[in-house]
Amino acid sequence: MKVLILGGTGLISTATTREFLTRGDDVTLYNRGKTPARFPAGAKVIVGDRNDFGGFEKQMAEQRNYDCVIDMICFTKAQAESDIRAFQGKTGHFIFCSTVNVYTKPAPSYPVREDFPRVPIDDDYGTKKVECEDTFLAAQAHGVFPVTILRPAQTYGEGGVLIHTFGWSTTYIDRIRKGKPIIVHGDGNSLWNPCHVDDVGHAFVAAAGNSMAFGKAYNTTGEEVITWNQYSERVAIALGAPSPKIVHIPTDLLVKLSPERCMITYNNFQGNNVYDNSAARRDIDFRYSVSWVEGVKRTVAWLDANHRIENSDEDPFDDQVIEAWEKYTSQMLAEIKSS
Repeated sequence: MKVLILGGTGLISTATTREFLTRGDDVTLYNRGKTPARFPAGAKVIVGDRNDFGGFEKQMAEQRNYDCVIDMICFTKAQAESDIRAFQGKTGHFIFCSTVNVYTKPAPSYPVREDFPRVPIDDDYGTKKVECEDTFLAAQAHGVFPVTILRPAQTYGEGGVLIHTFGWSTTYIDRIRKGKPIIVHGDGNSLWNPCHVDDVGHAFVAAAGNSMAFGKAYNTTGEEVITWNQYSERVAIALGAPSPKIVHIPTDLLVKLSPERCMITYNNFQGNNVYDNSAARRDIDFRYSVSWVEGVKRTVAWLDANHRIENSDEDPFDDQVIEAWEKYTSQMLAEIKSS
């Protein structure tokens, strides 16, 4: 199969590219050429900027036709429209990497299916992905090319980090290793579903050129649904560290204390995230094969090998918040008891 991947060196892209190469496909990547590859040699690379729409479309017009084009880096309607101009008549199948952030939160019920309402609570990432989805599906309806949409949730693995209440900083890992208390939003019992990149990447490979997937959207998310308390407890197991002391603080307060760290928690983590992957398992051989503990071990090993774990001693924010929370909670309890 002749495959073109827009991107190709990011987290999901790397796993996808590696699997295509391993099975012997003819793979071409289009990117800016700035990110080192983490997969076996063999992929061709076209260097360019897809946001230079005229230049990008000219480059694509000069290329051969592809059996499948996969866009991992489309985030706006304008980029989607450029894809349509670039690949009309140039591919037999187009796959768009979307996100579960397109869904309305909280959901009408759980697990969330692909036909659930798409009204994101944020006005940026999720909303723009909805616009991209609609643009591609309209193109298919007009006969431009068959389209498949994949919607991953939290995808993690080698080359990335472990997300947590305060976002993406790796001080979270360092704190657990050092036995420091960690903050978890709410009561820690909302549900979450991380999925390793190898499993998500396999879904893209299995969907490519698969006529069963034409015109459809698929959830490709974790199936080891766990609470956020369990999330951190299993990180400690993977690290060989003691179970952490978890300090629960309301999400509404955390986002006021640090919007830059906690907006993702406010938008995504405080509610339940449970998705139905049955369609992807049926049509595109999606499978959840890497457990959370095993995936954490592999991710942290990569972070250690690349010296990416930050020293939590140099970031006092968590300790300052915990100290203030415990202080004012004690004061409030004392005042109520004495009144």
